[in-house]
Amino acid sequence: MTARMTRAAAIVVTVTALAAGLAASTGVRADEAPTGKPIQLALIEGMSGPFADAGAAVERNLRFGVERVNARGGVVLRDGAHPLELVTLDSKGSPEAALVQLRMAQDRHIGYVMQGNSSAVAAALESAVDRQATRDPENRELFLNYSADDPALTNANCSFWHFRFDAHAGMRMDALADVIAADKSVKKVYLLNQDYSFGHDVSTLARAALVKDRPDIAVVGDEFHPIGRVKDFAPYIAKIRAAGADAVITGNWGNDLTLLVKAAREQGLDAKFYTFYGNSLGAPAALGDAGVKRVIAVADWHPNAGGVASDAWYKAFRARYPAAKDDYPVLRMSMMVEMLAQAMTKAGTADPAAVARTLEGMRFDNGFHPMWMRADDHQVIQPLYVMEMDRQDTPGVRNDNEGSGYGFRTVLALPAQQTVPATVCQMKRP
Repeated sequence: MTARMTRAAAIVVTVTALAAGLAASTGVRADEAPTGKPIQLALIEGMSGPFADAGAAVERNLRFGVERVNARGGVVLRDGAHPLELVTLDSKGSPEAALVQLRMAQDRHIGYVMQGNSSAVAAALESAVDRQATRDPENRELFLNYSADDPALTNANCSFWHFRFDAHAGMRMDALADVIAADKSVKKVYLLNQDYSFGHDVSTLARAALVKDRPDIAVVGDEFHPIGRVKDFAPYIAKIRAAGADAVITGNWGNDLTLLVKAAREQGLDAKFYTFYGNSLGAPAALGDAGVKRVIAVADWHPNAGGVASDAWYKAFRARYPAAKDDYPVLRMSMMVEMLAQAMTKAGTADPAAVARTLEGMRFDNGFHPMWMRADDHQVIQPLYVMEMDRQDTPGVRNDNEGSGYGFRTVLALPAQQTVPATVCQMKRP
């Protein structure tokens, strides 16, 4: 047997074992289709407007998770097995539109709301869901947050009805700061971020991290731009060059990140980009060779993280979405769905309050990515990776992003226990 055949066999065995293990834990055979009433999960996301491509990527990732749960028998409640059903509602990226869609979900008595792109939208939803729980206890909802990273959501503004499945901005910045501290080539930094709560958090956190870990670094610019409205970032790149910055720290995401890195490439900016989402949809292709060894990103997982089980999960995602343009797997979104399904099964009910109590403190491990939901503030704790962009097939970069020929290698892997943040949350429980 060749090495390639051995590896393929190992992947098949791993996937089978994972499926069998999860099926055994619920008492349902993997080939049994759930027949109960579907449990609806409302995705409230910008499916149109400037961040529509990000919304479509979220929907793919969540649908992948839902399909995997349903293929293993769905969610087993006291009255039998139920499939999960994803209901997509378009917020257009606006807090106001998101609240309209939330009311629509409430009218349909959908007990689970999912959102992540934009902390401003998340803050509006968190507040509304919290009020709804008090106003109408018979129609309560859980808000499952997969990407909105404003630390306040699980700190000063924490809610029993909100659970975050992503590392918040402070956790991500701490990981990036470890790498920046070791990069002695960085002398001058420019901070460029979107002008809303999350962008301001990134700026504040970056300044604090630099003072703590690299006080010799000069901050030569700290600028905010309108979110989703800048079509040409060339003027910003010109300012960065004029300031003499050799590095940029940005929390930009979606089109605001893609257009920024495109402008950097076109202007030939010779600076490193320390990003929260530099590995995100479209970014590596936009940068091309200009991003090689210059773009650093932080994430909970990436396709070159390594390990048989990790590779098997990525292979399954690519089999489900084979088009190069759809190659943006986000592990935490799939694991959020898996963890929710496990909590429902353990609780024996889809009642949001009962499921919330079960989620608190829950630990989950898919075979290569352990995570737990901290009860104190409903902040998930999981591994984090800092990674550097390079050409495919260079050491550590077996897989590229979206067929671009560029991918990322791990430069720092932090186990979950090393990512635990402090919290000021004072949780009010029903």
